Amino acid sequence: MNGFDWDWQFTFEVMPTILEAAKVTLLATLLGSCLAIVVGLSFALLRRSGFFLVRSITYWIVEFVRSTPLLVQIFFLYYVMPEFGISMSPLLTGVLALGLHYGAYLSEVFRSGIDGVEKGQWEASRALNLSVFDTYKDIVLPQALRPMIPATGNYIIAMFKETPQLSAITLLEMLQVAKIIGSENFRYLEPFTLVGVLYLLFSLIAAYGIHCVERRFPKEGITLK
Repeated sequence: MNGFDWDWQFTFEVMPTILEAAKVTLLATLLGSCLAIVVGLSFALLRRSGFFLVRSITYWIVEFVRSTPLLVQIFFLYYVMPEFGISMSPLLTGVLALGLHYGAYLSEVFRSGIDGVEKGQWEASRALNLSVFDTYKDIVLPQALRPMIPATGNYIIAMFKETPQLSAITLLEMLQVAKIIGSENFRYLEPFTLVGVLYLLFSLIAAYGIHCVERRFPKEGITLK
């Protein structure tokens, strides 16, 4: 049997191993997404700070992260940070790198959504003597959320498809495991095909879920009366 013939027996043998690696891929994506949302929202709010120095520093941090490749950031966190006494596991490094990298992109999405809230909502909040925290929590963010959902979802899906870069720091995610299986058995067709199908399947499920969330979310959010 040559290397271009599909072997179902071999496929079923390697499938559990690849599915186990898929858990690592999904975990890195899930944790990275949560971190990216927190980082992105924090950067977006800091960009709106009343202090010029805070706005300026945040702007340059965001631009620096967005302007450097994700792989370089992964290498820096994993290989350079130990020289400063900070050593992390491959999974933790991957989560931090994905979270910070995509958090910088999401900060622009969140900032755009917040800027899209009508000025009258801000003025009404001040007239009601609401605190800044309550204004964002109860008035601004609920209205800004719906327009941010599609772009946020797209970045999360993009993050999921970037997880193979974590194999550069020995994280055993799906693609890395498929490469190991292929090199050990001299068969790459089945493991790589399985990985491709899983990436496609997970991406389609995520896209559908994001679409459902967007449809169910109130179009006009919460408005002041």
